[in-house]
Formats: sequence, structure tokens, C-alpha cells
Amino acid sequence: MQVRQYSLVADIGGTNARFALVADGDQTPLQLRNLAVTDYPTIVDAIDAYLELAGLGKPWQAAISVASPVTGDQLNMTNHTWSFSVRDTRAALGLRHLKVLNDYTALALALPVFTESECRQVGSGEALSGFPMAVIGPGTGLGVSAVVHAGKHWIPLEGEGGHVSYGPVNAREQQIIERLRENHEHVSAELLVSGSGLALIYATICLLERGEAIKLHPGEVSSRALEGEDSFATEALEIFCGILGTVAGNLALTMGARGGIYIGGGIVPKLIDFFTASSFRDRFERHGRLTGYLQEIPTYVIDTDYPALTGVAIALDEAYEYLGIVSRDPAQS
Repeated sequence: MQVRQYSLVADIGGTNARFALVADGDQTPLQLRNLAVTDYPTIVDAIDAYLELAGLGKPWQAAISVASPVTGDQLNMTNHTWSFSVRDTRAALGLRHLKVLNDYTALALALPVFTESECRQVGSGEALSGFPMAVIGPGTGLGVSAVVHAGKHWIPLEGEGGHVSYGPVNAREQQIIERLRENHEHVSAELLVSGSGLALIYATICLLERGEAIKLHPGEVSSRALEGEDSFATEALEIFCGILGTVAGNLALTMGARGGIYIGGGIVPKLIDFFTASSFRDRFERHGRLTGYLQEIPTYVIDTDYPALTGVAIALDEAYEYLGIVSRDPAQS
């Protein structure tokens, strides 16, 4: 049975697939669930599993955000093995309408509707109404986007800012990056500021100090750092936070994001006390002659479950018909 009064919304990352349903005319996610992407061979299998768990029948349309560039019908996820056609996925699910957009484009759409209870400010600064807002988030990868106010709507940007090149700002970073360049042609922000990036920084510090690159899971590096049992892990996490500060400051300057910079992703909220006390905010502000400009821009950590799903639901609005890649059932046109 096709249930027209519900739409499926999903946020698909390199590790987790987050799902919900929204009632027509509403943007409040219902029946929220999180599934591990590695448990399912295809995106269709994961969606079918969610719909069975939700037990509300088949929705008539869906909007999905994915951690990947969205430039055509065939999508290949950057940090996962799923590859799929938007058109074929719509047909396999029996949907009348399917929209796919980048995950951080969706998260950017949610920025204007976040409440104070859903964000934690780090450092000083005050957001200016109507000015651009930007988001950056380390997780499996590094997502980046922004929204610009235009008329009655906020217009999200579709880009891949996590893959910009990164240059060291101190001698220790120079040491680490010189080592990384031996095996990586392109040292991007994502290479350093992501889950795998944290593990890579740790392994490189071990190599520099002990002559052996010790490989740990990113969660173990974080745990050792927070528990104070491993000085290399503490240094790695501090460098991670500092680099994120510099990259976030670059983003604020590029976008003129006087409406605020938001930190998303699954890593930072889990280490909020360490992050707040780290060099993040100092590095965010420290940009030569523009330091004063950045001191006035607030930085927030998004501290709410499933934040991108709100943006995905907003993307279903007719005002965003142009956004992402869309497939419609020709029989229903």
C-alpha cells in the first residue's frame, strides 16, 4: 500500500544511514532510526529495512542526502562502497518522486531553524541576522557547506570544501604533513580533519617520536586522549582541533559567514569539553589582519540528534525544486 501522506527522508553517511518519515505539509522527522551502512549491500536494501521497521507502509516520495558529490544520476559515495542510480533507485522503491542531494547541503538548509538548545557556542562572537551561515563537520569525511539569504529563502551551496588543500601553520604540523606527503599526493583538509585523519595524525606522531607508525581506531585515539593515558593521543587530538579551527576560519572568511560557523559531524560533540578547551577557537580567530573580523563571528557545535534530516525535509519544499538530482515517475507526470 502506498501511503501518500508521508515522505521518506534519509541522511546517508560513510558509516551510518539515518532515516525518518515526515507528514505532508510538515518538516518534523518521525520514526527516526539509525542503521549501519555496512549491514546492507545496497541503498535500496537499507531503505526497505527501515520501512519495514517503521511499519507505516510505503511513502509516495523521498529525499535523501548522501556523503558524496551529487552531479548526475549515477552517484558513487566518497567514503563507502555504495554506488547507485537515482532513477533506478526511485523505480526499485516504487516512488513517484526521489530527490538526492549532498549531505552538507542538507545540513546547511537546517542552520536557520536550529534553536539555542540544539547548539553549543564555543568562544565569543555574536551572529548577525541575515548574513551567511556556514557549516563544517568532521566525521567519516569532512563536510562543508553554507547558506546565503535571498528574498524569502535561504539558498544552500553545493560544494566539496572538505577537499581543499591544507598548509601547515606551525613546525609540528609541517613535520606531520611532510611525512604524509610521502604517501599522499594531495594533503587535503579532510585527510587531516576526519575520523581517519585523527588516526593518521596519531600514527604519524608515533612514527616521528618512536620510529613506528602505530595504527589505532579513531575512537581509541579519542578515548586515550580524553582519559589522559597517552600523550601522543592527546597531542593528536589537540592538533586535530587546531587544524579544524584554521579551516573553519578560512571558511568564515571565504563566505563572509557573519551569521555564524557551525560544527557538525559525529566526532566533535563526543569530546565537547576537550574541544572547548582546545586551540580551536584561538586558531579560528588567528588570521593576521582579519583576526578582529573573525573574533566577532560565533562558532557553534551542533548538539542534536539527526540534524541533517531537518534540512532534507526542508529540501522537499517546492522552493527547492531545483536542488540536487531529481527523478520522477514518468507515468505520474
